[in-house]
Amino acid sequence: MNAHTTAKVVAMNKNNPVLQWTAAMALSGTIGAVVLESGADAPDVAFARSLVGGLLLLVWSAARGWLRPWTLSRRDLLLAVLGGLFLVGNWVLLFASYSLSSIGVSTVVYHTQPLMLVGLAAAFLGEKMAKSQLVRALIAFGGVTLISLSAHGADGKPVRLAGIALALGAAALYAGASFVAKQLTHVRPHVLAAVQLVTGTIVLAPALLVTPLPTDTSGLLWLVLLGTVHTALMYVLMYASIGKLPTTTVALLSYVYPVVAVVVDVLAYGHRPTWPEGLGMLAVLAAALAPKRTPARQPARV
Repeated sequence: MNAHTTAKVVAMNKNNPVLQWTAAMALSGTIGAVVLESGADAPDVAFARSLVGGLLLLVWSAARGWLRPWTLSRRDLLLAVLGGLFLVGNWVLLFASYSLSSIGVSTVVYHTQPLMLVGLAAAFLGEKMAKSQLVRALIAFGGVTLISLSAHGADGKPVRLAGIALALGAAALYAGASFVAKQLTHVRPHVLAAVQLVTGTIVLAPALLVTPLPTDTSGLLWLVLLGTVHTALMYVLMYASIGKLPTTTVALLSYVYPVVAVVVDVLAYGHRPTWPEGLGMLAVLAAALAPKRTPARQPARV
């Protein structure tokens, strides 16, 4: 392929929101493997991701002239920091859950978060919850129950319920981050993400005193990969595409994330879902990944 053809392909991909969103979801599905391969503790992984991803997003935003003194009001800044606390807390819980259950199980359970967001919007914003949404919530949490009772890890032993509990906690925190983001739709999402990641870097830095970052080159390279490709690049792809796609397309292509995570879990880590577990996974995905409305802007999924 010559240089001219390569440039045309890059330009086509750049202007194709479907490819951009699909690529972002596929990257999301491989995050679990990167986290496990790094060998770092969950708070350290979240710190590294916040540091590297935050710096790159700050550079990206500054290069485009999006960072100005009046970019955020005091209220916006406080909400952005609050959203950042929810976001990085969600990462810590989700990353910790991988080793206690499995990548596939944690990721699927984590996808109950759209329904939690619906509940938050109903409770605090007065948005009406349709009966169909309540039914989907019951189906999703029934699926979580099936997974909890029947899922097994790579060692053939039942997954630890603590891992599933952490994934549910991560989903709740992510729903909180999305709820805050709904109040900041007037803020450019790249800037919002950068502020949230800077917040995460500051809050998680003390964790290094207890659990230091890996000292081996391999572990550090995995963390750099997570911050560059699976955070900064993924954010850019998501925010460049989500506003250009119909809600139904976003919801459908979002299935790529958990499907890739389950495939990675099976191929790389030997996870073999049981029939009840598989049924539970399908119940969660069918119920939770087809929300009535998809927020135009939301924080990265993981």
